[in-house]
Parts: sequence; C-alpha cells; structure tokens
Amino acid sequence: MSAPKYTNRLVDETSPYLLQHAHNPVKWHPWDATALKAAREEDKPILLSVGYSACHWCHVMERESFENEEIAALMNALFIPVKVDREERPDIDEIYMNAVQMLTGSGGWPMTVFLTPSLKPFWGGTYFPPDDRWGHPGFRSILTEISRVYREERDKVEGSAKELTARIQNLARVPKSDKPLNREPIHGAMREFAARFDSKEGGFSKAPKFPPSGALSMLLRYYNSHRDPEALTMAELTLSKMATGGIYDQLGGGFHRYATDDRWLVPHFEKMLYDNALLVPVYLDAFQLTGKEVYATTARETLDWVLREMQSDAGGYYSSLDADSEGEEGRFYVWSKQEIDKLLGSNANLFSRAYDVTAAGNWEGKTILNLHCAIAELEKKEGFETGVLSAQLALARHKLLEARNGRLRPGLDDKVLTSWNGLMIRAMTQGYRVLGDNQFLVSARKAALFLRDQLYEHGRLLATWRNGTAKHKAYLDDYAFLLGGLVELYASDFDLAWLEWANNLADSLAELFWDHDAGGFFFTGSDHETLIARSKTGYDGALPSGNGMAAFYLSALSIYNGSSKHAQLALDTLHTFETQLVHSPSSFTQMIAALDFYLADKYELAIVGSRVGAHEALDRLWQIYTPHTTIVLLDTDSESVPDKVPLLAGKTPGPVPSQPRFYLCQNYACREPTDDLNRVETALRDELI
Repeated sequence: MSAPKYTNRLVDETSPYLLQHAHNPVKWHPWDATALKAAREEDKPILLSVGYSACHWCHVMERESFENEEIAALMNALFIPVKVDREERPDIDEIYMNAVQMLTGSGGWPMTVFLTPSLKPFWGGTYFPPDDRWGHPGFRSILTEISRVYREERDKVEGSAKELTARIQNLARVPKSDKPLNREPIHGAMREFAARFDSKEGGFSKAPKFPPSGALSMLLRYYNSHRDPEALTMAELTLSKMATGGIYDQLGGGFHRYATDDRWLVPHFEKMLYDNALLVPVYLDAFQLTGKEVYATTARETLDWVLREMQSDAGGYYSSLDADSEGEEGRFYVWSKQEIDKLLGSNANLFSRAYDVTAAGNWEGKTILNLHCAIAELEKKEGFETGVLSAQLALARHKLLEARNGRLRPGLDDKVLTSWNGLMIRAMTQGYRVLGDNQFLVSARKAALFLRDQLYEHGRLLATWRNGTAKHKAYLDDYAFLLGGLVELYASDFDLAWLEWANNLADSLAELFWDHDAGGFFFTGSDHETLIARSKTGYDGALPSGNGMAAFYLSALSIYNGSSKHAQLALDTLHTFETQLVHSPSSFTQMIAALDFYLADKYELAIVGSRVGAHEALDRLWQIYTPHTTIVLLDTDSESVPDKVPLLAGKTPGPVPSQPRFYLCQNYACREPTDDLNRVETALRDELI
C-alpha cells in the first residue's frame, strides 16, 4: 500500500473521528496550545470543525470539501483549521453549538464555527455543500467571504464576537429560586407532552423523530403516581411504534439514532451507545408496569447486542457504529426481496408478510425490516397456535442475522467514554434485576472495573480512553452518569466497594463542579482548561442533563449513606433550576425525575439474611415497578461493615437463618419486621402508589 499523499497533526490523536481526517489535504490541528498559539501569532481566524465518527453528514462534508485539494488550500491559507471530536470534547462542542444556534436558530453536526484568535465565535453553521446551491453560498464561497470580512471589517467582527460571547456566558447565569418545591412542574411537563403528542405514530414531534427516553420515563412515573391513563397511553404507543419500526434493528437488536420520517420507519442508521443505554431502562419500566413481554424482549435484545458488539474484552463499552458501510448509508441493514427469498426459501413469504418485505421495497428500492403489528397479533390473524409463528420468525431472523454478519460492517468507534459507560452500567444492572440474567450484572461489573483501572487516576476521573491511552479531565456528565451507574450497581449486588466509590465521586462533584455563588454544577471542573465560558445547564439535550442526573443520584445515594451533605446538594440543585422547571418543564425531564424523587413518599426495605436465602425475595421484588423504593441487603454470610449503610443499623436476622427478615420503612417510620415475603410483596404492589 502506498503512503498517504497528505498527513496532518491529527495522525497523533487517538480519536477514531480525528484519525479519519488525518490524511485530508487540510492541515488540521487538534484543539491544543499549538493551534491556538498559531492563530494568535499569524492573526488568522480559527476554522473550528466539530463532528463525530458515526455522523453521516460529517462523512459527506469530508468527501465533498475536506478531501477537495482546492478547498483545502483555501482553508490552509486563510485559517487555522481545528478539528474536534464532540464526544471527546463536549465542553468545546456545547459552547460553540450554543453560538451556532444563536446565529442560525438551529444546530447539528458537522458544525463549522469561525473564531477570532481569542476564541470568540463570530459566524458559523452546520453542513455546507462545496459549491453554491439553491441560492445559498457553498463552502468555497463562505471561506473567501469570511476571510475578507475578517481582514477588511475587523472592528465589526470583533464587536459581533464580543456580543455573542457575552450571550453565551449569560446562559450559565441561572435565576435561583428559594420557593418551596412542589409538583406543578411535573404536571406541567405532562400537559406539554400531551399537547405535542402524535396520537397516530407516537412521539412528540414531527420528523425527524428522536427516541424520547426522558419523556417516556417521566410519563411512566406519572402514571404510577397519578394513575392517569393518558400518560400510559402516550408512553406505550411510542414504545410499541419504536420497537416495531425500522429505527429498531429487528435482527440484531438495538436502536438507531433517530427516524427521518413520522412513523419510525427510516432511521439515520448510526447506532449510539448512549441512546440504547437510555432506552433500555424505559422498556424495563414499561415491562414492570404492564407485564407485556414485548418490552422485556426489546430490552433484552438491546442488551444482548451491546454484549455481542459493543463491549471490549477489557470491559469498556465502545461508543458507536457508523451509519455508513461501503460508502452508503444503511447498506449493512437493508434487504432486497430476492435476498430474503434465497435465504429463507419456503419461509420467505411468511417472513415477508410479517416484516414488510416487498419487491419494490420501502426505502430507495430496498427494505428496512419493520413489523406492521406485534407478532402475537399477526399470529392470531394468520391462525397459528400461540408461540408457533413467533418461533418460526425467530429462526428466520437468526438465519438472516448470520447472513448479514458476512457483510462489510459499518465502522466502529472503539473509544471508551466514561459518561456513556456510566449510562450503560446503569442499564445493564437494571436489566439484571428485572430480567434475571446474570450476564448483564457481570458485564456492568466488568465495565466499572475497567473505568476504575483505566480512567480513574489519583481520585480524578478522565473522560475518554482508546488503545491504552486515557485523556481529558472528566466533565460533569462523566461524574454524574458514573455516579448513577455505581449506585445502581450497589443496588444490584450490594458490594460496598461500589458505594464507597460513589461517595468519592459525589464528594468530587461538590469540590470540582459546584457553583458556590449561585448553586448547581458547572459542566467543567475548577481545574479545567479555561475557555470563553463555563457553562451550567439543567436542560436535556441528546443526553440527560448532568445537573439533573447529579440531583437524582445524590438524593438516591444519601438514602444509602445517610449523608445530609449529599442530600442538600441535590436539593440546592433543584432550587437552582426551579424557575426554569416551571417555565419549560418538558425540556428538563431528568431534573423532573429528580424533583419527583425528592417530593415522593420514600420507602426503604432492608433485607437481612444470606444472599442465597434472599435470592427468591429479590427476584420477586425486583419485578415490581417501585421508583421511590430503596432496597438494601445485609448479607449475613458477608463480612461487610453495615455501619457504612445506616439503613442496616440495628437490623438482625430472623429465627430461621436461611429465611430472610424484612424491615420496611415509609417516610422515616418503620413497620414491624416480618419474615413473610408475600406480605412485603403485597405492600409494595398495593400500598406504594
């Protein structure tokens, strides 16, 4: 193989996205001191390009512009080109995405922003075609005009950059409220979701449709607390439509990033770890509430896909799978009827009726597999005995999956992100508890140990790891999401090591990220690189709010460890964002979850007995949807120190050592202990509503 014609500074990076651009003719820099110094010394604007490896339109812009030698020459001559992986540097991405949204009213990736040498943004946008089209300037024209304006109208540029930077900095100034917290924001979120709900196809917007995991979780909580059938209807229709649609990988499990249409058929084919980590708990909650097996199956298949394709041998979870393969978006996932007929033979017609396979196809002449209705409904319609059709279709799916595995696979972004791993650890532990599959717990433990060994140095988390190299001081999301994962791990195996690490992370949150003037957590730590703004938000984007996640799990942790400091941090965070919650509740679903948890009646269940003896009790109790209940086990066969968990203080076994004793408390008042599991189960099912 001949040597690449071009090589730039990105060749020394670890990010798969940056390495994709290492041989562009563009003289890319990573975001570092060398690049920023060059901009100051040469007095050139910075051309900041932000994307991620699984982004289809990032690949398109690379092919059209960054691999174009003429356009690259303009970029090199007129600017200091800097390439950033948004997943490695969410701090940079957030600041300049705010700028683009203020300038254009929308955002997305690829993102292109022009900065002064002092890093202040003055113009930007998302995808640009290489040449002028449809009355809009192309990238070539934009480069020339931006350079001219920077040279000839410098005062205007500096003024605009200063004003825009001030607006970005103001976003962190959140109006704190000292009013008593109440449930009105929760009711307000319900009203807003009801007003936007698509009663035909589910979801809360027109195309494109992103999986609304935060909204669905909130609706299930709302139904559980208020028994409002509308909340459950909205959640179930959306969950069902997504699980049967093309956005869900009907063969391999797992969800694609979003649907480009109203009915969840045509996905943007990238698969992100975090989307699946957020959706699995919602499907598990729905299964607990309704008992419908389709929700359990969807969660199980998604977790199985993660185990099979997204977890390294060392334990860390990979970041994403590309949308493209062989230069085409979705090629790996779609089928022709001829392929289906050849592979399935006499079973092809039945499979085709079930999964919408036709000669014409449903997308660009090919078929995206999807179900018109649940398999159980189709089974009745086709006259099969219960389970027969389901078994036949399962065999057909397995055969097609084996054939698909022989295709050229989409690219894998194999970097390990602490934040996304924290979310998947949480999903795996909940999968273990609800589905009873021990491999999910093993997976979560393995990932947590990987993070501890590879991304936790001298008490400070790091954000990203690849090929043996960990880098970048961790952000709020890393701490808050991993805190959640560790709390859920402790709730699953009751190993005090997870609780101790969670305590340390909570203390670090307070030390590094807390805003001592106005409350809430900054996105970057006090020891972080100085940027033009230090953001602080409770708003949910593609990921849940780090502030919302911190508030929720600091509250949950305080119940285990009895820490009034951690409980107060959670309460102060809620007060910090209370005004925004009231004004736009549906935009703050993770904070709404934290508010709901804070205001709800609290229940604690301490189980005393051997882990073996308590196994049946835990399996049964974990099947119940009890979002406001904390369950903890004192394993009488363990040498663990119970004083680290005040809930276990003074709790003693019953008269029969092999039979667990149950201590149930409600709002800090405890009932008489009992050895009757049925009585406890009835209390949780019937009284905790």
